[in-house]
Formats: sequence, structure tokens, C-alpha cells
Amino acid sequence: MGKLLVVDDEQNIRLLYQKELEAQGHQVTAAASAEEARQCFEKEKPELVVLDLKLTAEEGGLEALRWMRDFDPKIPIVINTAFPAYKADFSSWLADAYLVKSGNLDELKLTIEKLLNKN
Repeated sequence: MGKLLVVDDEQNIRLLYQKELEAQGHQVTAAASAEEARQCFEKEKPELVVLDLKLTAEEGGLEALRWMRDFDPKIPIVINTAFPAYKADFSSWLADAYLVKSGNLDELKLTIEKLLNKN
């Protein structure tokens, strides 16, 4: 399966996504901040990124999205946020998919599979 990077400042979300995605056979690295995500992105070279936009550190998800695109524009990025209003921000259009967080991870899993199979 795929090598994924999950970026979310909420520990419970990171752990849930990691558990669920690893159960599907993915190798998952989790990051709690944009800075940690940058280090993991450069070191691990993920095949896909699941990115929350509302991160608590100085650098937010939109900034992380921009530098990920600059670093390697071919890696698919799925925005997964609890704030649907970010979809109106032009920068969010750099992502390959935009999902609103839900307790049901089926849409996220399906989106990940589609994007990994596309590449």
C-alpha cells in the first residue's frame, strides 16, 4: 500500500488515523505541527499527505501546503479539516482533495485509495 504522512495538531486524530490507515496496510508517519511535517516530508518522502489546515503552531496548514507543493508538486495532498470555510481560500485549491473531518473515515480512505491508484 502507500507511505502516508498525517499532519494534525490533535493527538487523538493522529492516533485514530494512524491506526485506521495502518490497518489498511499503509505505512503511516504522523506529525503534530507544520515544522514537524516539514521534517517528515523531506526525510520520509511520503506518497500522499493528509493535512489539517488548523494547526496550533505559528506556521499553519496552508503554509505547509504551499511549501509541500514547492518541494514536490507530484505528491498528492488531501486537506482534512473541521473548517469548511477554508475551501474558499485560493491556496487550498493546491490540494488534490478537500474533505471535512467526520467520525466516519470511509470518505478519507476512499480518497486516499483513489489518489494512490491514480499515481
